[in-house]
Amino acid sequence: MELREFAETILLSEELYEKLSVGDGHWTDENPGDAVRIEVPARSEDLVFAARRSAPAMPKFGSFHDPIKRGIAHHIMANHELQAVEAMAWVLLAFPEAPPEFRLGLADVIRDEQKHTRMHAERASRLQVPFGSLPVNCYIWKKVQHFESIVDYVAGLPLVFEGANLDHSLEFAEAFDAVGDQRSAALMRIIHRDEIEHVRFGWEWLSASAGTNADLWEFWALHLHWPLRPSKARGDKFVREARLAAGMPPEFVERLEAWTDGKQL
Repeated sequence: MELREFAETILLSEELYEKLSVGDGHWTDENPGDAVRIEVPARSEDLVFAARRSAPAMPKFGSFHDPIKRGIAHHIMANHELQAVEAMAWVLLAFPEAPPEFRLGLADVIRDEQKHTRMHAERASRLQVPFGSLPVNCYIWKKVQHFESIVDYVAGLPLVFEGANLDHSLEFAEAFDAVGDQRSAALMRIIHRDEIEHVRFGWEWLSASAGTNADLWEFWALHLHWPLRPSKARGDKFVREARLAAGMPPEFVERLEAWTDGKQL
């Protein structure tokens, strides 16, 4: 499937099934076309981005004994994953001049994000919170609008949002385990393993873009658009091993673990 058609289908189709099923993993990139920046992805009426602050907040782990609270958590995470699908498709259309290797690799990552969305949506429904039954936010989507290059993208989405999910995915897995929800916990561990590879993708392209003599921390920080910053690239329980598995050098991981917002970039 041609990458442009893949991205356009994701962004211009209102049908959730089509957004999450398009693409067969066999990609061509012969006609990337002109750069296009989609302001708002097409969505079905029940998943249109809601007004600011109208979407529910993530339930506290202490409430996860209630299946509805766990369903709400999966509903929120399904929307996060759907935004990631759409944001990555946006990058394919916005930067047609990017190296084909980057674009083809990104398409493979999108396939994982489609899978994650389906998994969360199915789990939310089984917990009596059908996907689309609650308002959804557009936080991740809004951030992608500030990306001016593929370096901005890898700095921001793989190395901040997905980087933080290396921690959050295991935090949620432990919280689900604590209330006996083994299916939800297993889902989060699958996502954790996938996120290691997504962070690896981002790290490899950041490193390649920086060149051999660059300070990779400074190069990364230079391409972050506020409020994205190093402290947003981790959760409460820092999983050092996952970042090393993704290819980050130990000194970079140590600096990330020790970072506080009081420090200056």
